[in-house]
Amino acid sequence: MLWIQVAFVAAVAAAAPAPAEKRWGGDHGGHWWATPSQTSDYIDFGKRWRSRDAVNGICDLSKAQMPVAPTPLPSPAAGLVLSHVALGRGTQNYTCDLSNSTAIPVAAGALATLFNVSCIAADLPDLLSKLSPIALDLPVPASSDKSSPVYNSMSGRHYFTDLTTAFFNLDTELHPSWGQGSFKKANSSAAPADATKGQFGKGDGTVPWLKLNAKMGAVNQYQEVYRLNTAGGQPPKTCKGSPASFEVQYSAEYWLYK
Repeated sequence: MLWIQVAFVAAVAAAAPAPAEKRWGGDHGGHWWATPSQTSDYIDFGKRWRSRDAVNGICDLSKAQMPVAPTPLPSPAAGLVLSHVALGRGTQNYTCDLSNSTAIPVAAGALATLFNVSCIAADLPDLLSKLSPIALDLPVPASSDKSSPVYNSMSGRHYFTDLTTAFFNLDTELHPSWGQGSFKKANSSAAPADATKGQFGKGDGTVPWLKLNAKMGAVNQYQEVYRLNTAGGQPPKTCKGSPASFEVQYSAEYWLYK
């Protein structure tokens, strides 16, 4: 039954296309799906958590406990409180110097759609931990159909404004004042050894778990972000056979603190 519940979360998610700001990362498309037989089994569960998650902060996030990284990440700074938890699904982006036969892929940002899973983090932590691997095996969402009931589950977008600045934009037409912010990497931990390395069990590895701090001088409604329970996203070890730029599918949880 747990798998059915997890599959619902992945299957119902859809999102509007990225806004027009400059992105460091490529386009993506597709739709998340579920078979008719699955839908009849888990639609009631989905209605319960989705209706509660439709309004930011409606759940008691004080009950939510972040998973502990293999190399523990520093705790949130004193005085900060958990404001939002999102499931991110998108791509990690890389470049290769094709003039260098020994070149290795270089990180060039990321692009992901974020979905609100705050209530799941508060009430169903075991379920939350299963979402990233399930989401990774489903196509990246790209729907802009506002009539779809799953449109309400979109938190926003994550992308890079330059090669080192991660940006989280949770201000959308549905919730124009949830907040946004620019962040830089502060700490990292390798993902667990048994983390999902790529789609359908094949891939080159899992991107690290991270703690991000707000950039000095930027206008930020959020102060710290944690990337946890990652799945996929690592590039090949060398550039052999790779194009000058390419994307690697990934998913992750994002915990945002104010």
